[in-house]
Amino acid sequence: MQDKLAQLAKLVAQNTTADGVFPTAVPRLSVIRMSSPTDPLHTLHQPAVCVIVQGAKQVMVAEEVYRYEPGQYLVVSVDMPVTGQIIEATRDEPYLCLRLDLDLKLLGDMLVEMPDAFGTSSGRCKCVGVSRTTPDFLDAALRLAQLVDRPHEIAFLAPLIERELMFRLLQGGQGQMLRQILAPESRLQQVTRAINWIRENYAAPFSIEQVASAARMSSSALHQHFREVTSMSPLQYQKQLRLQEARRLILAKSMDAATAAHRVGYDSPSQFSREYRRLFGAPPIQDISRLRSHPAAYAQA
Repeated sequence: MQDKLAQLAKLVAQNTTADGVFPTAVPRLSVIRMSSPTDPLHTLHQPAVCVIVQGAKQVMVAEEVYRYEPGQYLVVSVDMPVTGQIIEATRDEPYLCLRLDLDLKLLGDMLVEMPDAFGTSSGRCKCVGVSRTTPDFLDAALRLAQLVDRPHEIAFLAPLIERELMFRLLQGGQGQMLRQILAPESRLQQVTRAINWIRENYAAPFSIEQVASAARMSSSALHQHFREVTSMSPLQYQKQLRLQEARRLILAKSMDAATAAHRVGYDSPSQFSREYRRLFGAPPIQDISRLRSHPAAYAQA
């Protein structure tokens, strides 16, 4: 496996001209490079599998901390507010990562086509997890990455190799989590419905009863299982979404803080500023200035 990790590291390094996140010609595949450790970075992580090939990173979901390094991969199965921090990286040996955004429809179709190939889902699952790579998983990841340098082969081979990689993923340590996410009426599927509803309505006030109804759960079950899966309450999830979106509007759309606060549902500018500082470590103007002065280090923001 060390040889394949070395080949992946070389591929990622060759296709990253500087620090940052770089989409490739392979659909949903990105390569990431960072030459020094970073401060904790708050972001909304979409469903993806991330394979570290050099360096190390940790991802925090509320109080849960997930550390991963070469030979391991991270899976995020739903849209989750997380705090990421690269903890091992130097100019000579930068942090290098391969990220593939998950096609949940493809995973769902595979479970329908091969219901007996991946075992049954049981027990409680988080929506984020770390596992060790297997030789078969790493081989598929390497062949998918090699298509970046063979663009004429992407249209035909990328769907086939991605399907193979997803097969290995469903068979691996995070397969149960993904199977539960995709299983009709599982607890994880119900929590996913709640997350999707909050994502669509985060800027408006809502009651727990509304979210529970959308998730097809009782209010008490929603509280319990939402926290089990995400390590936060539905209202904490909403607050993180609001603040993340406000930050994006200020940074990417050059919107003033008061307008951004109102856009995401805050009536009180002082409450917005207080909660923004608590999450991001600085008031909006200072935080955005920091992001703009180090664009590569905060690329995912």
